[in-house]
Amino acid sequence: MSKTAIRDIITPTNLHMLQTAARLGSFAAAARELGLVPSALTYRIRAMEEALDVLLFDRSRRQAHPTPAALELIREGSRILADMDTIAHRVQRVATGWEPQLTVVIENLLDMPTVLELCESFYTLRAPTRLKIREEVMTGTLEALTSGQADLALGVLLDADWNTPHILHRPLGAIEFIYAVAPHHPLAAVDRPLTPEDLLPYRTVAVADSVQRGSGRSVGLLSGQDVLTVPDMATKIAAQIRGIGVGHVPNTMAMPYLQTGRLVRKTLAQPLRSTHFTSHYAWHDPHGEPGRALRWWLQQLDSAVTREALLMGRHAPL
Repeated sequence: MSKTAIRDIITPTNLHMLQTAARLGSFAAAARELGLVPSALTYRIRAMEEALDVLLFDRSRRQAHPTPAALELIREGSRILADMDTIAHRVQRVATGWEPQLTVVIENLLDMPTVLELCESFYTLRAPTRLKIREEVMTGTLEALTSGQADLALGVLLDADWNTPHILHRPLGAIEFIYAVAPHHPLAAVDRPLTPEDLLPYRTVAVADSVQRGSGRSVGLLSGQDVLTVPDMATKIAAQIRGIGVGHVPNTMAMPYLQTGRLVRKTLAQPLRSTHFTSHYAWHDPHGEPGRALRWWLQQLDSAVTREALLMGRHAPL
C-alpha cells in the first residue's frame, strides 16, 4: 500500500480507536465506548493492519491483546495526538488571544485562599482558558517556570544577581522569618538569645525543596544537627507546635500561634540565615503582547492589595 494510503488509514480517529481497544482488551467493549458496531471497529483495525503489513492484536486469546507493534503505534500515536492538540491550542490563541490553558505555580509560603479568590474572579470573565494551579517549594517554583511547566510563578525567591533570558519578574513583597519553638520545648525556657551551642542538641524542622534537578536550597541548618524534613510549611509549623523540632517560620503564618501561645518567638545570638526575603512573581517574556489570560493575572498583581493578600493572607490555626 502507498504512503498516501497509510496516511489515509492512520488517522487521529483510528489511533484513538486503537488506544481504546488496547486499554479495554476487548473489541466489543471498545466499540460500545466509541459508539460503533463491533464489525465497523474490527474492519478499521484490519485495514490498519493491512496498510502497515503488521499484526496489531493477538487474536489467539479471549481478550484483544495488543502486539509489540501495536504498543509502538500507540506510543507514537499518543505523541502525534498530543502534538495535534498543541497545534490546535496555538491556533486558538492566535485567533482569540486567549491561551487554551494557563498554568500558575505557587510557592508554598503564599496564601492559597487568595489564589482561589483570583481564580474565582478570573472565571467571571467566562474566558475559554483553563486554569491549572500547582504548588512548589523554594527552588522548585522557579524550576517549574524555567522548564516550561508553568506560565506564571508566584513567590519566586531570586538571588540578587539572578538573570535568565526570556524570563521577566517583579517584586511581590518581603517575607519575614522568625525563630519559633513550642512553649514546652526546652529552648523556650532559655531567657537570653540562643547560641549555636544552645541549638545544636535539638532537632530542626526543614521544608524539602521541590526542585527536581540539583540539590535545591538548604538554609538555617547547623552542621551535625538532627533534621526532620517535611513537605510543606504548614507541616513544619505543626511539627514545631508539637515540640518535635525548632526552626525559622514565616511571621505571617506563625502569627496566629504566637498570639495563642502555641509558639514562642526566640532571638538568636548569631542569626543562621537572613530573616527577610524579597519574593517575586515571574513569567515568560512573550516577545510581544502576552496572552489575554496571562495579561489579566499580571494586571491583578499590579495591585499592592493583591500582592499583600498573597503574602499576608490569614492562615487559619491547625
